[in-house]
Amino acid sequence: MAKPGIILGGDLNIVKPNTEINPSFLALTISNGRQQKELSKKAQGKSVVHLHNSDLKEVNLVYPQKEEQSKIGNFFKHLDDTIALHLCKQHQLEALKQSLIKDILPQNDSVIPRLRFAGFSDSWEQRKLGDLAESFEYGLNASATIYDGENKYIRITDIDESSHLFLQKNLTSPDTDLSNANNYLLETGDLLFARTGASVGKSYQYNISDGKVYFAGFLIRARIRPEVNSNFIFQNTFTSNYQNFIKITSQRSGQPGVNAQEYATFDLVIPSKKEQDQLGSYFEQLDKTIKLQQCKLEKLIELKHVLLGKMFL
Repeated sequence: MAKPGIILGGDLNIVKPNTEINPSFLALTISNGRQQKELSKKAQGKSVVHLHNSDLKEVNLVYPQKEEQSKIGNFFKHLDDTIALHLCKQHQLEALKQSLIKDILPQNDSVIPRLRFAGFSDSWEQRKLGDLAESFEYGLNASATIYDGENKYIRITDIDESSHLFLQKNLTSPDTDLSNANNYLLETGDLLFARTGASVGKSYQYNISDGKVYFAGFLIRARIRPEVNSNFIFQNTFTSNYQNFIKITSQRSGQPGVNAQEYATFDLVIPSKKEQDQLGSYFEQLDKTIKLQQCKLEKLIELKHVLLGKMFL
């Protein structure tokens, strides 16, 4: 605890270090490496795991001179501060996008947005998603297996909750013969929608940089017509109108769900193709900035994990 004046809850163990050890270093060493494993073995309980003060007293510590402890503690504090700064930047970018979505895309039955690019003044047209898509198709009915280095498999859980990007850290491949599965390959501009479960409504737009991707059975693909900007349609899945549509339409007696026919009924308003293209390009650049910031954050977190692993064996 680096700051005074904070009230601690009853479920916390409080350790007051003596003058031989730096508090920041102590927090690091008991949370990583051998000491952390030792504490994990002492933890007791089934549904709720407890760690008692007596268990903490028995942990064997290995630590260097006080000066080196301070340098280690200060180093990781600086790294944590940098991570916190990048996390704050990411949250600010995500909040900026949500604010722009509300202003640039019409809300609550309006057909004119609050903010527009110069040169556009016409009212937008109300259309159904089914009118803007060539087809809606269900995904591949196959389990996932170890990634083969070429054929990627996207499932609901592979789509990031906030950015809706394809998470490619733990890639898998479809566990089936793919010689006749070309219909399940994604193409540029394809949109995916989760059709069941707690993540119903989650969306994803395929990008060619994601590679060769097959989509799984709990996802629905909407192949957007070439005369419509796919990214503009994708951005509409971040609006309150879309969230309300999913909330109402997904209601079931059992698990929530929205099928292809229901997705086709989603109402949205669209401008001319030229304005769609400009809006789609604008949000594409903003999404790239958010993705870049997220990558920086993930690299910093991974760096901290690696350094802790090397320092506290």
